[in-house]
Amino acid sequence: MRFIFIVMLFFLAGCEQQQAVVPAEGDAAKPIHGDTFIEASIGEPSNLLPVLSSDSASSDINQLVYNGLIRYDKNLQLEGELAESWEISEDNLSFTFHLRKDVTWHDGAPFTSADVLFTYQMYINPEVPTSYAEAFLQVSKAEAVDAYTFRVTYEKPYAPALESWGTPIHPKHLLEGQDITKSPLSRAPIGTGSFKFVKWDAGEKIELIANPDYFEGQPYIHRVVYRVIPDTSTQFLELRSGGLDLMGLTPIQYETQTDTPAFKRKFNKYRYLSFSYTYLGYNLAKPLFQDLRVRQAISYAINKQELIDGVLLGLGSIATGPYKPDTWVYNANVKRYEYNPEMSRSLLAKAGWVDSDGDGILDKDGKKLAFTIITNQGNDLRSKTAEIIQRRLKEVGIIVEIRIVEWATFLKEFIFPGNFDATILGWSGGPEPDQYNIWHSSKTAPRELNFTRYKNKEVDALLEKGRRTFPQAERKQIYDRFQEILAEEQPYTFLYVGEALPAVAKRFRGIEPSPAGIKHNFIKWYVPKSEQKYTR
Repeated sequence: MRFIFIVMLFFLAGCEQQQAVVPAEGDAAKPIHGDTFIEASIGEPSNLLPVLSSDSASSDINQLVYNGLIRYDKNLQLEGELAESWEISEDNLSFTFHLRKDVTWHDGAPFTSADVLFTYQMYINPEVPTSYAEAFLQVSKAEAVDAYTFRVTYEKPYAPALESWGTPIHPKHLLEGQDITKSPLSRAPIGTGSFKFVKWDAGEKIELIANPDYFEGQPYIHRVVYRVIPDTSTQFLELRSGGLDLMGLTPIQYETQTDTPAFKRKFNKYRYLSFSYTYLGYNLAKPLFQDLRVRQAISYAINKQELIDGVLLGLGSIATGPYKPDTWVYNANVKRYEYNPEMSRSLLAKAGWVDSDGDGILDKDGKKLAFTIITNQGNDLRSKTAEIIQRRLKEVGIIVEIRIVEWATFLKEFIFPGNFDATILGWSGGPEPDQYNIWHSSKTAPRELNFTRYKNKEVDALLEKGRRTFPQAERKQIYDRFQEILAEEQPYTFLYVGEALPAVAKRFRGIEPSPAGIKHNFIKWYVPKSEQKYTR
């Protein structure tokens, strides 16, 4: 999934422009309002209230409808959004935000510090079922000093504190005193963002319109439409026929199916290593996966380079942990699991799994060594990855079944309640290395992000220390050790870091590839009048 859970702000880095976008002279060089931008979503959004949503389909829309106090700029440096400036106390315990005075909600109500305070109170409310309370539970005091000044104080230093205020701010005047889980804003959001919600046709599309009162200026693109198309092959057909304006291509689409004059006339392609990775995660509540030797054996039985070559067509890197290779926090010296089926068989034998009846499948106490890998519908890369893993594990005597489930059902009935053996999924993140929500033993409750039920006291201590440490060199040592433990214990088999491969219709100008990807300046994208396709 493109970012199944929003752990941090999500950005793409290491951008390498594949084809330059150079506007022509005259009409094409002048930004102008108008036209419609159409993108596909592989699943139906779960909820358009950010506090309750935890899937990429919802988040793609919410990032246009809402704003946070701060955000990452195109170079992945923090800058103000709803906050025009801030001060941090010398002890790093107090943050004072000075808010913009020119911001209104989409219904015309003014945005003030009361909305920020309400958002904070909502996230820490134990009756609100959110996955993202942790950062706000670190706050010891929050106060609306005046209408446009908001201050938070922490009992202990908290390194991700500033970034955490990139969380979308919710409207107090529409949500206060309500049961958040029953709010109509879940289906019809009202934010402060660059685009306003228009309608949601269930199972079909969601439509947004440019906010004429947006504090950074009205976006040039008039309308944005997200079409629900739960299959990448169908999405590609729609892209080529003009029914979509942007799509994240699969490797085979990028390498072979778009290398034609007809496609190049209509689209620009981009390529960059994403802030995400794909993994095979084990349900550690299952007895089979509580044996470290079994988890390590599976990792040795999987040929990761085969996955990169066969599934990604070489467009990716081997993953060894939860950080991508070109970041400061990445530890290149952790234990690696090179493809070694003999080592896999040896570990399984030490764990008591042998082929007692000669049928090629290992067994123990009369039970075959078998489990099911579950993943989500519509992601061909994951399903192909599962098939290759299935073949490799069979070679060492493990039976693997594959189950592909529709996205909403996948989350609700399998992942959230822990009703699975193993799963192929992906995490997307950002520059901040804090991984508390995913790996800390306190985050294993339903709908929380440690759904594999991983528990390790040293990891807990490292995660707690890492979030209290500010100097990067010291944090590096902490997270290096964290990665060493994950590499040894293999609660996931970390598979690969893929490259983002977006294709965008050529009529869109103003695209600026950068470390933050290509959509960081979406409000500045435009279509020359002579090339606009849609009149509304």
